[in-house]
Amino acid sequence: MLYSRISVVVPIFNEEGNLTILDRELKNVLPSIALNYEIIYVNDASTDATLNELSLLENVTVITLRRRYGQATALAAGFARASGEIIISIDGDGQNDPADIPLLLSTLQNRNVDVVTGWRQHRRERNGIRVLTNLGRYLRKIIIHDPVHDTGCTLRAYRAEAVKSLSLHGEMHRYILALLRWKGFTIEEVVVKDRTRRHGVSKYGYSKAIRGFIDLIYIWFIYKYSDRPLHLFGYLSLSAFGLGLISALLTLYDRLVLDVHLNSDGWFFLTFFLLIVAVMFFSFGIIIELIMRMYLSTSSSEKPYYIKSIITL
Repeated sequence: MLYSRISVVVPIFNEEGNLTILDRELKNVLPSIALNYEIIYVNDASTDATLNELSLLENVTVITLRRRYGQATALAAGFARASGEIIISIDGDGQNDPADIPLLLSTLQNRNVDVVTGWRQHRRERNGIRVLTNLGRYLRKIIIHDPVHDTGCTLRAYRAEAVKSLSLHGEMHRYILALLRWKGFTIEEVVVKDRTRRHGVSKYGYSKAIRGFIDLIYIWFIYKYSDRPLHLFGYLSLSAFGLGLISALLTLYDRLVLDVHLNSDGWFFLTFFLLIVAVMFFSFGIIIELIMRMYLSTSSSEKPYYIKSIITL
C-alpha cells in the first residue's frame, strides 16, 4: 500500500558522521511506501559539525532548537511540523534500520492500530545500563501498567492524530506509548534490528535513567490524578487523620488510665502534628485542584521550546 504522505522525524544531538548514511537509507526506502514524503531533522543544539552535515543534504527540513532540550522536546518540535498522515520517528545515530519501516507500516495497516513500535530483542548494551533498563521496565509495569518491552526504541510509526495529541518534555519520550494508551490509542510491537553505532557515543547513561524515573512518577500522577488531584491529597489527608485519631485515643488512655500529663505525653504531640498534616494535605488538594482547573480552562499557545531556525533544503 502506498500512503499519500509520510513524515519522518529524526531527533539529533551530536550525530556527525551518521546523518549522510541515514538520509541515503531513508530515501532508498520511502519512495516504495509513499507517494510523497518529508524528512524532518530536529537539531537539538548540537555542538559538533552536525549542522554542517545537515546543510549538505537535499529535500529535507532542518529545525534547529536554540538550546538543548532533550529527545522528547526534539520529537515534539518535529511532530508539530510534520504534515503526513503517517509519522515515522527514528533515531539519528543509525542504530535503527530504515529497512524496518515497511514492516511497521504493514503491521499498522494489517492490525488496524494507531501506533506500531519497534522492539529490539537483542540490544547491545553495557551490563550496568542493561540492569537499569530491566529495572525501568519492571517499574513501568508495576507503577503504570505499561506492557511495552522496549520503550527506548525510537523507531515507530504513528497515525497523525496520535502524535498531534501529545505534549512532551523532559525524558517523556520513554512514556509516549503509555500516554497514548491512556488516551485510548491502540499499540502493537514488532521485532526490529538493533545495529551498531557507526560514529559518536551513546547519549544514554545513568543520569538519564534517574531523570527517567522522576518522569515515571510524574506520568503516574498525570495518569491517576491529573483530572482529580484532590483525590490523592484527600487519601493522604484521611490517612493522617486516621492515624491522628488512633494517637488521640492513646493520649486519652495515658491521661485517664496512666495519669500522664499532656505536656509530657508524646502521643499528644503526635496527635497534634498528624491533625495539622491532615488539614494541610486537604488544603493542598483544594489549591492544586483549583490550579489545574484554571490551567485546563485557559489555552496557551506558548511552546515549551524555542526554535532558532527552520531551513528547507
